[in-house]
Amino acid sequence: MIDKDFTIVIADDHPMLLSGLNEELTRNGYNVIGQANNGAKALDLILKLQPDIALLDIDMPLMTGLEVIKTAKEKNSETKFVILSFHREPEYVVQAKALQIDGYLLKEDSFVEIDSCMETVLSGREYFSNSFDTASLDSASEEMTKLKTLTPSEVTILKLIASQKNTVEIAEELFVSTRTVEKHRSNIIDKLLLEKGTNTLTNWALLNRVLISKI
Repeated sequence: MIDKDFTIVIADDHPMLLSGLNEELTRNGYNVIGQANNGAKALDLILKLQPDIALLDIDMPLMTGLEVIKTAKEKNSETKFVILSFHREPEYVVQAKALQIDGYLLKEDSFVEIDSCMETVLSGREYFSNSFDTASLDSASEEMTKLKTLTPSEVTILKLIASQKNTVEIAEELFVSTRTVEKHRSNIIDKLLLEKGTNTLTNWALLNRVLISKI
């Protein structure tokens, strides 16, 4: 039986979901010390209240849950971070693993799984919802491995692409030719095993900008 003598901050931009989660946690004996309906407020509560666990949605105004986690970790927060989201797509799992979050639950999970997750992360272990299959988690680890094959120059260019700079702007910033940037882009696409296309790398970089910021 889990010892519930620890503090929790929860964040979700849907009022009914936030209220329902708070009521369910409180009814089950958990100590919820803060609620937020946007990412900026969630970050503020985490840094001020220093909860043991933060349960965060991904899609929130002002800052996403992943951006909250990244910023809090940069400020040396010791809070355990658990994502609670509808998103099960591989790109979100990859970003979660890159941020070394403690847990990832799906909103379709039963409350029993929330219990299991909290017990696991408080013991210092990682917890991903049982709804995730092993193949998708392994695939996320493979994506991170691919990123590690990039050269420093390729990483720099990928970060600039993620910041929505085009080839000409990147060339000007790095004092290289557009041809050099295009060559790097082609190499990055090959190393990440992406389909070749005009906007393939740009779309991938924008979707995975939190992950890219960690390399």
